[in-house]
Amino acid sequence: MNGYAMYAQSSEDAAVDNDLVSRNVPLVKRIAYHLVSRLPPSVQVEDLIQAGMIGLLEAARNYNPDQGASFETYAGIRIRGAMLDEIRRSDWTPRSVHRKVRMVSEKVREIENAMGRDARDNEVAEALGMDLDEYHAILQDAAGCRVFSFDDPNVLGNDPEGMTGDTGQRGPLEALQHEDFHDSLSEAIAGLPERERLVMALYYDEELNLREIGEVLGVSESRVCQIHGQALIRLRARMTEWFSGGE
Repeated sequence: MNGYAMYAQSSEDAAVDNDLVSRNVPLVKRIAYHLVSRLPPSVQVEDLIQAGMIGLLEAARNYNPDQGASFETYAGIRIRGAMLDEIRRSDWTPRSVHRKVRMVSEKVREIENAMGRDARDNEVAEALGMDLDEYHAILQDAAGCRVFSFDDPNVLGNDPEGMTGDTGQRGPLEALQHEDFHDSLSEAIAGLPERERLVMALYYDEELNLREIGEVLGVSESRVCQIHGQALIRLRARMTEWFSGGE
């Protein structure tokens, strides 16, 4: 191919990329506003949109229609992934919250190992020397610090040992570890108490917000947040072998 033909092809590819980007800017905004509705007020939608635009540009450059997926489907995955990476890099959760979550998780694991059944709220609170209100506040903080997809290994707190949340940086070993982690997580979710399992399914699979889940269950949004936090802590307690301790 001569120089002119190469330039013409390059210009044509750039025009296609620009067209894909301009037509899918609304997709970036739609995903950003959907995510921000499930995040603390400290997360700005403008930051998500900026990260999503980078994901959209990468999708436009790398999209191969021969793979079968539509561009919108492919781009949606890359856009959402870029936003979640940005949230992870800018973790708003105070270190004290991470410490409390680990402390509660360890106590839950001790009680469940001793009793051979699900740990109850009052048992965990008593073992920690705190009242239920204080314990429930920790559960709400735990729910507030994790909003990712269950495809994200960071969902329970610190990255599992030896793994990264960035799919673009995974080698064959990390890909295998991620698959094993996902299998273990699925098994642990299946073992949750029924209400906790339902909240996780509605929140992560159906992507309902806390208010909507509360309407389904007939409880307050605050109570849904507590159930969500309890589920995350229980999962972390039951999957402790995947974590090295964190902060």
